[in-house]
Amino acid sequence: MGTNTRSALLNGRGLALGAQYLGAAAVWGASFLFIKIAVEGLSPAQLVLGRLFFGAVVLAGIMLVTRRRWPRGLLVWSHLTAIGAIMCVAPFLLFSWAAQYLPAGLSSIYNATTPIATMLVALAILPDERLTRIKTAGLFVAAGGVLLVAAPWTAVVDASGDMFFWAQLACLGGTTCYGLGFSYTRRFLRGSTYDAVTVSAAQIGAGAVLIVLLTPFIGMTPVAITPGIAVSVIVLGGIGTGIAYVWYTNVINAWGATNASTVTYLTPIGGVILGVLVLGETILWNQVLGGIVVVVAILVSQGRLRLPRDSWARKLSETPTEDASSLTSPVAHR
Repeated sequence: MGTNTRSALLNGRGLALGAQYLGAAAVWGASFLFIKIAVEGLSPAQLVLGRLFFGAVVLAGIMLVTRRRWPRGLLVWSHLTAIGAIMCVAPFLLFSWAAQYLPAGLSSIYNATTPIATMLVALAILPDERLTRIKTAGLFVAAGGVLLVAAPWTAVVDASGDMFFWAQLACLGGTTCYGLGFSYTRRFLRGSTYDAVTVSAAQIGAGAVLIVLLTPFIGMTPVAITPGIAVSVIVLGGIGTGIAYVWYTNVINAWGATNASTVTYLTPIGGVILGVLVLGETILWNQVLGGIVVVVAILVSQGRLRLPRDSWARKLSETPTEDASSLTSPVAHR
């Protein structure tokens, strides 16, 4: 294969990966818009049922086409079912319920706190996690960002009344579920021979079964289906919970998990912009500023943005009298 041909293939693959990365960010950013539209005619449980059903169908189809083997063993499936409940059913229900009272853009900002929630849960339940100076700084910055977004000093009361406050707590509860799910996955499925697509298909399938069992008790309300609601559910499930995850998995395999995780910074931007343009929502200055602060907190806690004192400490660690290898390693600042 000639040099020009190889270069063209590499460039084409890079463009394809970039398109998948942006596609996943766009779909996940727009998911809050689709949730907001769907809850106009569906209860939260009905929406989650449709979302997980279409997601499970798409991922099961991918499993069939790629001839992947489903997980085996009662213990593995018990863990996957628990992950499906924690990562899919619970947070989807919380965000869907909150969408009845919050703007889509505001929900997307709260969703951006997921990495911080993950770090907090990991510190609590994973024995190998430690609270470093960098993580502590990130937590304090994140707390300030959440306070800015919530703006408790303004005592916001709108058409949703007191539910505005509880809906914000529901969003934070949803991100806490994600954090718990990520930590649970890391603790009990570490070293598993199953790839990300297989694990995702299994946990979403298990989540779909769980919500089918729950819906008769929490979701038996009148249904009003419009073309917009139907499209929203299909996109949320088939693309957002199915195809976009495959895109993201491809990006992780090519770029690495750390670089791929930067998609977190883009989803609230899409959520806010679509909420304003499509739904005519008003986003307040404190919500935008708070969202930026949360993203900065993620950068700090992941070691991507170093504090001045940290930079000074790194320079000292590079002197011949210090063991620089242990102090400057990116893992040491996680």
